[in-house]
Amino acid sequence: MQKVIEKNVKTYMNYINGAWVTSHTNEVSSSINPANKNEIVGYVQSSSREDLDAAVSAAKQAQKLWRKLSGASRGDYLYKVANKIEGRLDEIAESMTKEMGKTFAESKGETARGVAILRYYAGEGMRKIGDVIPSTDSDALMFTTRVPLGVVGVIAPWNFPVAIPIWKMAPALIYGNAVVLKPAQEVAVTAAKIIECFDEAGLPAGVVNIVTGPGSVIGQGIIEHPDINGITFTGSNEVGKRVGQGALARGAKYQLEMGGKNPVIVASDADLDLAVEGTISGGLRSTGQKCTATSRVIVQADVYDEFKEKLLAKVSELKVGSGMQGETWMGPCSSENQLNTVLSYIEKGKKEGATLLYGGERPMENGTENGFYVQPTVFENVKNEMIIAQEEIFGPVLALIKVDTLEEAVELANDVEFGLSASIYTQNIGHMFSFINEMEAGLVRVNAETAGVELQAPFGGMKQSSSHSREQGQAAIEFFTSIKTVFVKA
Repeated sequence: MQKVIEKNVKTYMNYINGAWVTSHTNEVSSSINPANKNEIVGYVQSSSREDLDAAVSAAKQAQKLWRKLSGASRGDYLYKVANKIEGRLDEIAESMTKEMGKTFAESKGETARGVAILRYYAGEGMRKIGDVIPSTDSDALMFTTRVPLGVVGVIAPWNFPVAIPIWKMAPALIYGNAVVLKPAQEVAVTAAKIIECFDEAGLPAGVVNIVTGPGSVIGQGIIEHPDINGITFTGSNEVGKRVGQGALARGAKYQLEMGGKNPVIVASDADLDLAVEGTISGGLRSTGQKCTATSRVIVQADVYDEFKEKLLAKVSELKVGSGMQGETWMGPCSSENQLNTVLSYIEKGKKEGATLLYGGERPMENGTENGFYVQPTVFENVKNEMIIAQEEIFGPVLALIKVDTLEEAVELANDVEFGLSASIYTQNIGHMFSFINEMEAGLVRVNAETAGVELQAPFGGMKQSSSHSREQGQAAIEFFTSIKTVFVKA
């Protein structure tokens, strides 16, 4: 914790009951630029359970009136927030790049996506929330409606500091819930800027709150708080399981989106240039720090050598550097801890006998020596039982696996505990449908990279990748509301 504040570096407060307030701990932590560890982006509160209690109490009171507004009225507020974010798009994107490292172009795209998500859910306020059901009693009317959960705790990760909080908060709000957001501490400055936009849009006090602090305090507090009715979480499997177990123990509703070990299959009839482009974009953009990032590249033997040659040629051209430099293609890892995790997996790959084809080192020139950079990395001779083929690395590491048949490729693709996303490159419609039918993943894509899903489509994984619920699109209503069945006798 830090109490000594450097001059000209802003300190961001918690936002509770419509006011910006300091934590009861009177302690802050610094947000560090991963491209330059000597640069402090801002200071954020290191809060206590007392701060969380205040936010939950405010949310609980505000939700009583918020739920009584029409869906259209709540939608009007979301439209206003979208406009505020759009007006500050470059500022918020720059903050994102400086806090977690992705390129400025990627940050602008993500912020624009946040705007689009808000506008999408603003429109959901005018959609139906129930059905009329025939009754056996001819003198009765029976129908369903949906009611909000109450107070929703949002525990968000560091890799998408705008899009993920918004795709959780927007549906929660449009369906009548109040929100307490706990962002990842690494990106809490960016999160605060987003909440500033909610404040500027004039949402009633207490409907949206943000409390920053360590997961062991604020995250655990959300899990255990008796007045938080639902928890939506994105992050690691280890923490996600604790969220689910804690919520279950007290009867709260929970939604988990966790890890992936996402494969791309390159069939012998694939457009190899397209496959290479999709593999690099899916696996290495955002420095591989996406839950849907390509990790395993399963290639049929007939085209393996040609694919590998094309892949390495393109990877070697990628420019690594600060995300604020226009020529940069790949930025740093988000933190020193994440860098060390990626480097440890690279060492495990070497020890297990995989062949390092490219990268695997820290670049130490042109200013990168002060950041948390790692080269894009490619292994081959990877066996599916190796650690680098089974565990989520969350970094720019591709593992090439050669197979003889497409059947073998799909079998290997499914042979992990995760089931988030997967893709195939092929021109054969039979291969496409076999892949679609047999792949054990919540998101399957054909002739497209594993990463990315459109905001109007349901998103979530199978197996250990999620709690089997879905986020985004109209599917979000299933988590953020409960069905109430009504029977009216004349």
